[in-house]
Amino acid sequence: MTGASGAIYGITLCRQLLAFGFHVHLVVSEAGWRVLKEETGWEATRRVDVLNERFDGAIADKRMTYHSLADIGASIASGSFRCEGMAIVPCSMGTLSAIASGASTNLLTRAADVTLKEGRPLLIVPRETPLNAIHLENMLKLSRLGVRIIPAMPAFYNGPRTLDDIVNFMVGKVMDGMGIEHHIYRRWGQPDDEQ
Repeated sequence: MTGASGAIYGITLCRQLLAFGFHVHLVVSEAGWRVLKEETGWEATRRVDVLNERFDGAIADKRMTYHSLADIGASIASGSFRCEGMAIVPCSMGTLSAIASGASTNLLTRAADVTLKEGRPLLIVPRETPLNAIHLENMLKLSRLGVRIIPAMPAFYNGPRTLDDIVNFMVGKVMDGMGIEHHIYRRWGQPDDEQ
């Protein structure tokens, strides 16, 4: 999770992945912690405790591993560490730019670089508007490298009634990009009662 608005997308994705039985390795940038505080009221000083509380004990029972942004020696910084892929949700334009230029200045950008070099799926959910030419060029560069760009642009064909419906649509699109079967939003042409 980085410092772009839309922390709820990252929170919801973590909750869904945990519910599906995945072990989640979480990195939150310093700006990401600021956004978590501003958008959700999460306290940024007791980080491990807060994450453990908000994700129903997932750290304590070893379903989630939290890595400090500065821990460049963490497991996820190595290509020999086995994982199924990486999602950066939400992804700030600064993080997107660092990844596009190969600047591995912290654990998050190093893990993204490793994901690319190992040929594993990398998905990013950029959240910025309007976009300038630099943003678009960086996204194009990453797309050409095989990165899945899933902009935080919710659809309305599914008749969302709540903010959760909109968030679940975006998280569902990320899960689709990860190849995870789910039913957290109503797909095009799907009756309401089949969700």
